[in-house]
Amino acid sequence: MASKTSYRDVFQVREFRVMWLAELQSVAGDQLARVALSMLVFTDTGSAALTGLTYALTFVPSLLGGIFLTGLADRFPRRELIMWIDGLRGCLVLLVAIPVMPFWLLCVLVGIVSLLQPVFKSAQVALLPEVLGEGRFATGMAIRSITIQSAQMAGFAGGGLLIALFNPYVVLAIDAVTFFGSAFLIRSGLKPRPAADRGGADGGTGVRRSWRASAGETWGLLFADRGMRALVLMLWLMALVAVYEGMAAPYAAVFGGSSVMVGLILAADPLGSVIGAFLFSKYVPEERRPKLLGPLSILAAAPVAVCLLRPGLVASIILFVVAGGFGTIVVMQTTTSMTVMLPDARRGQAIGMSNSGLTTATGVSPLFAGVLADKTDAVQAVGWFGAAGVLAAIPLAVLWQRANQSESVPATD
Repeated sequence: MASKTSYRDVFQVREFRVMWLAELQSVAGDQLARVALSMLVFTDTGSAALTGLTYALTFVPSLLGGIFLTGLADRFPRRELIMWIDGLRGCLVLLVAIPVMPFWLLCVLVGIVSLLQPVFKSAQVALLPEVLGEGRFATGMAIRSITIQSAQMAGFAGGGLLIALFNPYVVLAIDAVTFFGSAFLIRSGLKPRPAADRGGADGGTGVRRSWRASAGETWGLLFADRGMRALVLMLWLMALVAVYEGMAAPYAAVFGGSSVMVGLILAADPLGSVIGAFLFSKYVPEERRPKLLGPLSILAAAPVAVCLLRPGLVASIILFVVAGGFGTIVVMQTTTSMTVMLPDARRGQAIGMSNSGLTTATGVSPLFAGVLADKTDAVQAVGWFGAAGVLAAIPLAVLWQRANQSESVPATD
């Protein structure tokens, strides 16, 4: 087992500090925008289903981006890819911030921004092992999870406050500025590197692989054995846990909550995530972390299922904090394990595909929950999704335990 790496060791790497700061401000802006879009649509329509649809559009197109575009993170230099995607997303969000924008065009623009997200994320995560080295990578991922969730918490809570003070369009404009700032930091602070999959060639023959062949090989890596399959499925399962984020506005409305309460509900998940990621990375030895994934997946879904008992807003926020903590630990550790196991030439596309599945499921879940909420209410809909998450987590925990017993998946030390 490698010696323990401290947070200070990781922050001593200048390029990591640049990537950390760039993502921090960009993620905060994204959460501001999600609060703004949720409030904008729910205020105009009063429909939980349309609110879920709009929220889904910030996630669902990621499936297409993950399938068709994440290979770019291996075939092109990752620094340049991150920089240009951030600049493009900033321009698109500026257009969304125009008040006279028709609703259908707003949906298209939001969908394109979502389409580009998995390319950005896969390039960034794939670049981290190059920046940090394998010895610092696990600790770097923990820091990334903690700070990203802190940015989400600030963005969600601040989004509700800013909307109360100004309007959703101002918040969307702020989001665009964060993208431009992130692009500038990446351009000025990261050194150029060649593409990982130089030429996309097969076996050194110089013949470029087709997209179908490349995607097929990558899916083969993700489902190569039951250990990797368990990792991918546990990652995707966390979408059921986070369903309340897309239902925040109608959920708060059941109890008469204001836009500030919507922001607090959305901030509950990242608050729990910061606490969970810190405690997990600080006190759980690296060699033990993968073995805990099964029980942690069940514990992530269980608090959401408690919503079937119709707790009040304060109790619900506490439950969401707990669920967010366990859920983020699962996402963090599954992503860390997969990244270390994958070859560099396939790392970007594979991480992009697996994470785009999570992102898409995170967007689809509120859409279906919104339809269910229109027939019952948002509280019951969220609770049923939590119960489904518990039922799905149990067989995955068994599969993961068997994979560990047969030593299919190495520890991430």
